[in-house]
Amino acid sequence: MRLTEFSIRNHQFTLVVFALLILIGVSSYMAIPRTEDPYFPISAFQVVTIYPGADPREIEQQVTKPVEDAINELSDVKELFSTSRDSVSFVPVEFIATIDVDKKYDELVRQMDTLRPKLPAGVKSLEVVKVNPGLVNIVQIALASETASYAELADVAERLQDLLERVSGVRTVKTWAYPERELRVTLDLKRMAQYGLKTRDVVNLIGGENANIPGGAVEQGDKRFNVKTSGSYQSLDEIKNTIIAGAGIKGALAGQTIRVSDVAQVSWDFESRDYTGRINGKRAVFVSANQKDGRNIFNTQEGIEKAVTAFKEELPANIELVWAFDQSKNVEKRLGRLNADFLIAVVLVLVTLLPLGLRAAGIVMVSIPLSLATGLAALHFAGYSLNQLSIAGFVVALGLLVDDSIVVIENISRVLRQGYDRTTAALMATRQISLAVLGCTATLLFAFLPLLMLPGNAGKFIRSLPLSVVFTVLASLFVALTIIPFLASRILPRTESEHGNIFLQRLMSGIDVFYSPLLRRSLAKPKTTVVASLVLFAASLLLVPLIGFSLFPKADTPQFLIQVNLPDGASLSKTDEVLKQAEQVVLSHEEVQYAVSNLGRGNPQIFYNVFQRELAANYGEIFVQLHDYHPGKTPRLLDKMRESLNGIPGANITLKEFENGPPQDAPIAIRLQGTDLETLKALSLKLEAIMEATPGTQNVVNPQKASRVDLQLAVNREKAGMLGVPSVELDQTVRLAIAGQKAGEFTDAKGDTYPIVVRGPMAGRSSLNALDGFHVTSLGGAQVPLAQLASLQLSSSPNQISHYQRERSVLLTAQTKTGFNTEAVTRAIEKQLHEVSFPKGYGFSLAGEVAARKDSFEGFSTAILITVFGILAILILEFGSIKSSLIVLMVIPLGVMGGLLMLFLTGYTLSFTAMVGFIALIGIEIKNSILLVDFTNQLRNEGKGIDEAVEEAGQVRFLPILLTSATAIGGLLPLALQQSGLYSPMAWVIIGGLITSTLIGRFVTPVMYKLLPPALSHRLEPT
Repeated sequence: MRLTEFSIRNHQFTLVVFALLILIGVSSYMAIPRTEDPYFPISAFQVVTIYPGADPREIEQQVTKPVEDAINELSDVKELFSTSRDSVSFVPVEFIATIDVDKKYDELVRQMDTLRPKLPAGVKSLEVVKVNPGLVNIVQIALASETASYAELADVAERLQDLLERVSGVRTVKTWAYPERELRVTLDLKRMAQYGLKTRDVVNLIGGENANIPGGAVEQGDKRFNVKTSGSYQSLDEIKNTIIAGAGIKGALAGQTIRVSDVAQVSWDFESRDYTGRINGKRAVFVSANQKDGRNIFNTQEGIEKAVTAFKEELPANIELVWAFDQSKNVEKRLGRLNADFLIAVVLVLVTLLPLGLRAAGIVMVSIPLSLATGLAALHFAGYSLNQLSIAGFVVALGLLVDDSIVVIENISRVLRQGYDRTTAALMATRQISLAVLGCTATLLFAFLPLLMLPGNAGKFIRSLPLSVVFTVLASLFVALTIIPFLASRILPRTESEHGNIFLQRLMSGIDVFYSPLLRRSLAKPKTTVVASLVLFAASLLLVPLIGFSLFPKADTPQFLIQVNLPDGASLSKTDEVLKQAEQVVLSHEEVQYAVSNLGRGNPQIFYNVFQRELAANYGEIFVQLHDYHPGKTPRLLDKMRESLNGIPGANITLKEFENGPPQDAPIAIRLQGTDLETLKALSLKLEAIMEATPGTQNVVNPQKASRVDLQLAVNREKAGMLGVPSVELDQTVRLAIAGQKAGEFTDAKGDTYPIVVRGPMAGRSSLNALDGFHVTSLGGAQVPLAQLASLQLSSSPNQISHYQRERSVLLTAQTKTGFNTEAVTRAIEKQLHEVSFPKGYGFSLAGEVAARKDSFEGFSTAILITVFGILAILILEFGSIKSSLIVLMVIPLGVMGGLLMLFLTGYTLSFTAMVGFIALIGIEIKNSILLVDFTNQLRNEGKGIDEAVEEAGQVRFLPILLTSATAIGGLLPLALQQSGLYSPMAWVIIGGLITSTLIGRFVTPVMYKLLPPALSHRLEPT
């Protein structure tokens, strides 16, 4: 029994299925996670190593190269980068996209654990960081005060951290922008010299006394006891009272008991203030939290708000709590805007259905909630969230899911007007059209299925959009062949006017007046019609260079970053001076709600593809939160702000808007590669001049523009050798004086652990005075002032040393000015670089958006081939004729022509999502041609001639084709008018393609049929 007949004959079963689909959809809608952007595991990681005090050359040789070598031993490495900066090694690595991200992370961690003991002893930390969109902070809370001490702010921040960690749905909570507490042992240098003590004596002694070594277990009778040893320190007094051995004590002091408190001050303090924060100019610390996978951001945010509301009541009066960032606001606005667009689209679809009659239109509209409910449930079960892309997919599907139902109900209505009863009309009309409906849906699915197989992280990012379309369209096919015929057999009027309602009469009248005469003229001059259409298509291709290319558009969020880069070697105080000037520029605009300043580090991550910058004294960053984002006003505001920021001297200040898609260096980026740093620097200066002189560039950054000036410890090795002072003793003394030396950890009563750090006298941050008064001990035990053996001299070193694929490189970046196309500007720079003479072994390559686009688009050729040949196979299977298939495929260039023309008129570029629109358009427009060719074949099978069959099919099928195109356009129009750089180009491409393929294709397809009349053959019957 055929599916349609089964659903009509077993109406009670059909009603149960009807109710089940609705309930599953409602349940899934309540349970599906809601996020701003899709979650997708990125096959990339970052290895960050902190080696305080080491310059870029030392970092490169002693840390970066060993890390690169270890990573290179792993399989599936795609790209390996590294940057060696002052005190920091940063090694991002990308693996091929098909790996298991969690397994590869574990493998990389094991590799780094094996390497760790081989690194220099001064390495403070080595961390493997996942590049994971799921780790984006959904909230950032500022605790601001000008009067509270950092100790008070830190205590409040840590209490809030503990509270938020207990909220359901929260994964991790971190605190930022204040110096970490440490138990500091500040040496009294004069007393140390007086007693003849070595600095390392104190370090070794405290570390040894703090050891916690279990004594084991003993048994006595029927009892078992654990034997505790002296254990670790329990209080500051225990450290103060630690006795220093008499080694090195001479003369009258020999034999005296010397304690730590005699030669040092033991107290709680804070490490060097390398990272501090402000909000709207007021000193602040930050608390950020991210969300567990698969959770609803609104539920998580509700839990956070309850916890914070209760916490605010306990806050001291001098500390203010500010919500600096709340991602749920973005999600609420984005999803709310799409939901509003969705409702508008539903109304537009309903209006286009009026020619079918109110009852028929009502039946078709039933397919919308049923198909969407089923598609949403399938998306939820597949593990995806409701985000801006999946909702955009549902809006795209809205204009498509009614197509099958329209074709079915229109055919049933037409048969009813011929005098058949409702049940017979439903069965006969659905059977007549079912094969064409199956073919239409199959071609549409083949247009979207290849998008699910796009490689790389760009494919992962976009995947929820085609998946939501595929699920929904499959559901609509099931609904169109079962529930729609069932409802038609029960609801459609038993008798209907032969000419339909007034809307249908007017529409048919228009078809008779305008379309039919033009169709006859086209059929009279078939070759002229085809040539004219091909000329129009060829002319549209000339628009491609004018349209330009791009990757992913800006995110259009009311947040952005201002990145302040000073030359390497700049002090934190100088960086802060420039950062405050940038703050003033930002806060002078009333559209700004919050300006969150970060001195010495990047802001905690709040966007999925922009990662937090590591510690750097010459770097500052302002996270700006606007009251709202306006597609017209906000870009002008940002351009105005850029002009003001460019007027601040002494720094390179970049206003960075958030952009969709995988992470990239900058819109414009050129990479130089070679071996010698000086040669690379000379080449980078030439490239910098070219980039700055090229129209369309701004904020050109050359990391090798100026050398870094450091202080080199110049040791008089001859004198040191004569006095018996080893070089290692000098180096260790200098390190302890400036950076301090860890002598163990102290665990308080709450279980929190803090480092015990032995330092020389310091206040705030280390300065040149840190070396004053230090002595080194000779092999004979004599105390020798450090100043007698060494002096500090200025030396030049590179700002940073970068590698690409383990070869030295320099990456120069630039932003694109508003109104310029990134592709065109990059190609203009590339053309000039080809005229530059590079030394042997040196060269350049394009990075930034051009390289990212190449990587992201590499799967499109395969996707297009699969789409075209898959559709061709379906057409041959349906029609049994290559000629019929070619006639149908002829409509593709006409749709491409409309898509290109619409992009040109609206000002959008050929972006990733626009290409998605073209691929989807192939399946959508072919659906209409299938209806025409299929009906023409049916008429010829009934014995009609080619001209008569072609003309009649064109007139009869023009109505459902027009209605399906109109509903698709109506569904997509709100997306197109939203001015979203992400999905408006896709919507405009499909709308433009549908307009041209519907209007021009309805002449070209019949003409092609006449020129290439296929031989009629047996075709597959639907089951």
